[in-house]
Amino acid sequence: MKNNVTMRDIADKIGVSSVTVSKALNDKEGVSEELKQKIKDLAEEMGYRFNTVAKSMKEGYSYNIGIVIPERFIGEDQSFYLKFYQYITKMLEDYNYYGILQMLTEEDEKNLNLPRIYYENKVDGFIILGQISTEYIDLLTENGIPKVFLDFYTDHSEIDSIITDNFYAVYELTNYLIKSGHKDIAFVGNIHSTSSIQDRFLGYYKSLLEHKLTLKNDFIISDRDERGSYIDLTIPESLPTAFVCNCDQVAFNLINKLQGLGVSVPEDCSVVGFDNDIYSTLSNPALTTVQVDIEEMAKVAVKFIIGKIKNIDKSYGRVLVKGKIVHRDSVKSLYREEENGLISNC
Repeated sequence: MKNNVTMRDIADKIGVSSVTVSKALNDKEGVSEELKQKIKDLAEEMGYRFNTVAKSMKEGYSYNIGIVIPERFIGEDQSFYLKFYQYITKMLEDYNYYGILQMLTEEDEKNLNLPRIYYENKVDGFIILGQISTEYIDLLTENGIPKVFLDFYTDHSEIDSIITDNFYAVYELTNYLIKSGHKDIAFVGNIHSTSSIQDRFLGYYKSLLEHKLTLKNDFIISDRDERGSYIDLTIPESLPTAFVCNCDQVAFNLINKLQGLGVSVPEDCSVVGFDNDIYSTLSNPALTTVQVDIEEMAKVAVKFIIGKIKNIDKSYGRVLVKGKIVHRDSVKSLYREEENGLISNC
């Protein structure tokens, strides 16, 4: 394969002008989407690489996107957001962009310090992955930084956000438990912590309301403190028949806690999670959970941030990406078949 493939090489191969190739590779108008994709595919096949240094000097772009993750969401045993990061960086390549991972420390968030890569003009915009404080959002807004929120949203309705459909997914998950005969169902998650947990709680609560089931205060169990660090779970004196956990790691922790107390899952009570991450299969039993479409969410986030960099006034709004329930072994039906039909054991 020839080294240093040029636009002229691609143009000669496909039978178009170098100008057409340039427009296609830079997503400019004047070339059909079909031809753009054909040119991009051929460029990749031939090993063409953008000279991003020359492009950045000419156009004033760095061709980097900062992917900011609050430090509290990246622990030794937390990989969920790192999966997002992997998908984002892969999809940025389609736009000839690179992703720079930036951990937002608790101190920098509190002291309202923007990432160093911003001050050094190393990025053209940010994808914020995971809930940040209102004050920090105000800081980003005041500085006019192109940004997209991923996996959370706030009352800043003008900021584009991509989230999984937390409300409907947990609404369906709770419906599934109720249809399996469960009536005493607890929710595990700090409902003051993130917008995602709040929406999951509201989905759970809507299901209870529709089935005329009482929401019990001691069935709302906090899983983390105000800094987002996990705390020891408090099990209600009157054991629910099922627990809806706001994420798989919390469900994993809950099952271990219950088993330590001599409670068997799902024989004595059922547990469901959310995310379908590594904890869903590490858990014993394996968790019934909601699979988040990380790939689609990352794809939309990348499309949005590139669009906003090209047009700072571009607005996309809030986008919900549907998840799906994955059925495994952590839920027990409280109904058993008898000659006269279904009879509840609860």
